[in-house]
Amino acid sequence: MCGIVGLFLKDQSLAPELGNMLTDMLITMTDRGPDSAGIAIYGDGAQGKTKITVQSPNAEADFANLAEDLGKSLDATVTQNDISTHTVLEIPAGQFEAARDALAEIRPDVRIMSRGDTLEIYKEVGLPKDVAERFNLSGMTGTHGIGHTRMATESAVTTMGAHPFNTGSDQCLVHNGSLSNHNSLRRKLRREGVVIQTENDTEVGAAYLTWKMMNGASLGEALESSLDDLDGFFTFVVGTKDGFGVVRDPIACKPAVMAETDQYVAFGSEYRALVNLPGIEDARVWEPEPATVYFWTHNDSTTPSQKAA
Repeated sequence: MCGIVGLFLKDQSLAPELGNMLTDMLITMTDRGPDSAGIAIYGDGAQGKTKITVQSPNAEADFANLAEDLGKSLDATVTQNDISTHTVLEIPAGQFEAARDALAEIRPDVRIMSRGDTLEIYKEVGLPKDVAERFNLSGMTGTHGIGHTRMATESAVTTMGAHPFNTGSDQCLVHNGSLSNHNSLRRKLRREGVVIQTENDTEVGAAYLTWKMMNGASLGEALESSLDDLDGFFTFVVGTKDGFGVVRDPIACKPAVMAETDQYVAFGSEYRALVNLPGIEDARVWEPEPATVYFWTHNDSTTPSQKAA
């Protein structure tokens, strides 16, 4: 049992409140996942730059002079913004692979949480309230975001095991459920060149969507394919640079509720995650259908695409 939340803003005047709204939603789901928590925020990006969010269990030592040391390795200017056990590195676009290799050499204990033009992921072990306070999540701004509270059932409670999982540039996923064919898929995806860092089944789900989009699929098409290719039971909420998607498996045994107004689209594992959102009393509220893909993009955020498998 885990808790999932997501918020996609149609009205960008709400952008300064995104972190605050998501934090409230996340904390409400504490009893569904008290072991660890995480949040992905799609915020501002700089032209020609890539963000890499990294984590370290020994942040004071690992983050000291990190931007300078990485900059020397890349022969480029690197900036960093430390937030507790995480720091956001900003590097020249097109140098992520080189930066990843350099980090493994100069800071072997650092782990990459996310990369992309606008995406930042913060996640740690602990109660959602404590994780939110540690990273000042309520003060973050952005266009959309997703979050997760975890109750571990099959693997250890660790930072790397917490959600969201990022396996492609600006793409991430949170999951409630269990995938039964993740081991065979992990081997296949690694052969295809997709980097998978953990043995967690959710990361395989994220990597599968990354692989489909690497091969030309849209977010909606990748989610549709997941209904055929992923075995088990799952509710996915996915973020991309411009989009936000939801899909439940054909059995749909995991709870889910959505709400839409002229200002936003919201997702929660339970309705109580949505009750403090502005205008919720006038929202269209529904339970997403089994084997049906819902997705929105900022290019066309007014109408979801829905497809029954």
